[in-house]
Amino acid sequence: MKIVIVGTAFPYRGGLAAYNERLAREYVKQGHEVEIITFSLQYPGFLFPGKSQFSTEFAPEDLKISRMIHSMNPLNWIKVGRKIKEKSPDMVIFCYWMAFMAPCFGTIARYARSPKTKMVGLIHNMIPHEPTILDKLFPKYFVNAMDGFVAMAESVVTDINHFDTANKPKIVSPHPIYDHYGEALTKTEAAIKLGLREQKDYVLFFGFIRHYKGLDLLLEAFADERLRKFPVRLIVAGEFYENPQPYLEQIIRLKLDGLVELRTGFIPDNEVRNYFSVADMVAQPYRTATQSGVSQIAYHFEKPMLVTNVGGLSEIIPDGKVGYVVGVEPTQIANAMVDFFENKRSEMMIGNIKIEKKKFLWSRMTSAIDGLFKEPHVD
Repeated sequence: MKIVIVGTAFPYRGGLAAYNERLAREYVKQGHEVEIITFSLQYPGFLFPGKSQFSTEFAPEDLKISRMIHSMNPLNWIKVGRKIKEKSPDMVIFCYWMAFMAPCFGTIARYARSPKTKMVGLIHNMIPHEPTILDKLFPKYFVNAMDGFVAMAESVVTDINHFDTANKPKIVSPHPIYDHYGEALTKTEAAIKLGLREQKDYVLFFGFIRHYKGLDLLLEAFADERLRKFPVRLIVAGEFYENPQPYLEQIIRLKLDGLVELRTGFIPDNEVRNYFSVADMVAQPYRTATQSGVSQIAYHFEKPMLVTNVGGLSEIIPDGKVGYVVGVEPTQIANAMVDFFENKRSEMMIGNIKIEKKKFLWSRMTSAIDGLFKEPHVD
């Protein structure tokens, strides 16, 4: 097939860009012709909460990535749509994650449409973790331009159905494993690279920091006195996307200075494995969620997980088997950490992870997309 993927990619950075590039590689591996069409301007500066939108890595040499889309220029959207139509692809996959992109993607799809081409919405979030008025006004325009949808959690299908009055085909396929960060290091090697003590146990909070990610809940749980009998430390690795001061004050108030290792800049791809290799457990104390790329990095590095029972997280983390699924509440989070270290659950959970991770192959995602218009679907 000839496939066009529309969404963020190099030179932009982050999990969504990594996802689109890895999806493209899977299709190329299967023998398809693939092009990623990404942005010349992704966000205006005032909409981006981090320090930089751009990667410091080298451009991938094995992918065709074209920078065409200006997210705020409707004339550009028409032009891009027509260029895609000229390519006569079999499928255009729109990697959708926020309402701001709905007018842009919806217009491109309308002008790219032909009898041959299927428009597929690959939905990371239909309604974001922190909704705004745009999430009521814009998504329907995008949804109406699609022929079908692939979601990575059941809760996302429910959100799509709020806007899809035509009952278009939908299928759920879990977020595949992020396996492009290299092989795991030994804990000793990773600790040396990070300047940490290998004799300690580490709980890792990874990814950009916003209120819905629940870092404050994890800090409250980490202050539980029961954890002080273990040589355990908390690593916070990721960029603040909001004011860091409340978190810094919370660390002081809870007397956690010395027990929390703050690495709060953007973590480039070539350093990701250091953090996951040194970790004993990966914690995601989210207040809201759909699916999570962090879980899929943890699966790749075979690390037990602690997640809250929100969104689709519990769909991919069997409780007590590969980790813990707990309520959005510090005591429950603390109870899970205490159980993990006190009862030495790591070896058992890692054994289960080795089996469970086989469910999350990229070939399963491409099969779901390819079969969207051929098989029974969720509605």
